[in-house]
Amino acid sequence: MNKYNVAIVGATGLVGRTFLQVLDERNFPIDNLHLYSSARSAGKTITFRGNEYSVIELKKENIHKCDFALFSAGGDISKQYAPIFAEMGSVVIDNSSAWRMHDDVPLVVPEVNPHHLANHKGIIANPNCSTIQLMPVLDAINKIAGLEKVIVSTYQSISGAGQKGLSQLEDENKGNIASEPTKQIFSNAIFHPASETNPDWSVEEIKMVNESRKILSLPELNFSVTCVRLPIEIGHSESVYVETQKEFDLEAVISAIEQMPNTILINDFANGEFPTPVITKDRDEIFVGRIRRDIHTNKALWLWVVANNVRKGAATNAIQIAEKMIKDLE
Repeated sequence: MNKYNVAIVGATGLVGRTFLQVLDERNFPIDNLHLYSSARSAGKTITFRGNEYSVIELKKENIHKCDFALFSAGGDISKQYAPIFAEMGSVVIDNSSAWRMHDDVPLVVPEVNPHHLANHKGIIANPNCSTIQLMPVLDAINKIAGLEKVIVSTYQSISGAGQKGLSQLEDENKGNIASEPTKQIFSNAIFHPASETNPDWSVEEIKMVNESRKILSLPELNFSVTCVRLPIEIGHSESVYVETQKEFDLEAVISAIEQMPNTILINDFANGEFPTPVITKDRDEIFVGRIRRDIHTNKALWLWVVANNVRKGAATNAIQIAEKMIKDLE
């Protein structure tokens, strides 16, 4: 088996640390590993597969040519450094929103649109965490009955805000409640920041709409969403309403969802069996349940989708992209 040189940009952050965990768990074939972070974290040591690695300050003169560069350091860093890595021959898989809507950058969920990888020009975008877990489900329904309208409400863990969000929740659990303008997380429900271009909608909501249309190659899809953050450490949940273009056999839809790769059905609500965020801890699969036909029409259904937002919603999806590219090469 060939081995590959891998860089992680943002190696000391929440997703960066999860990159390392998932790479190890999946036995990703690594030859050389380069860990990058800000000057503040440079010099720290990280142990990986029994070896110690010193974190390198991210600046142009320190960049090594790699086969894959996994980025999770924010949009501004990605805009500045992803092209540099790409110009040096690395395939950049970026977890920020910086490149997702660029026409010449593939936005990929490997279970849904791996064929888009063939069009990359050195940079591949990892979708938003809430978008990733929804795509295999919508793709399965689309193939059975066509998508007419999608309405989603999300119930997102605070780890979607990174280590900063988790630390705030931990502090507030101890009684150190945040003061304005920071919104309290503990025992609360809050929204993501408002979009600058459309302030009636949040940044997260706009991302989900645009990214879903791009991944599914349905640019006119009627899609609306409300995104909410809850004081949960890990795991995003989504309540999903789907109207279809034609009537469908519900069992056929359930079977199609169950057959999607890396998807687990927990769909016995009458007996108390349904997915919850707790079950996603250290898991990479997408969990689906509460699949039911709408009360009012035969061309609509409801379902519940849950996944680990830091793993499948970020680190694991990026590594699956790299694995798919390796498989295609070999």
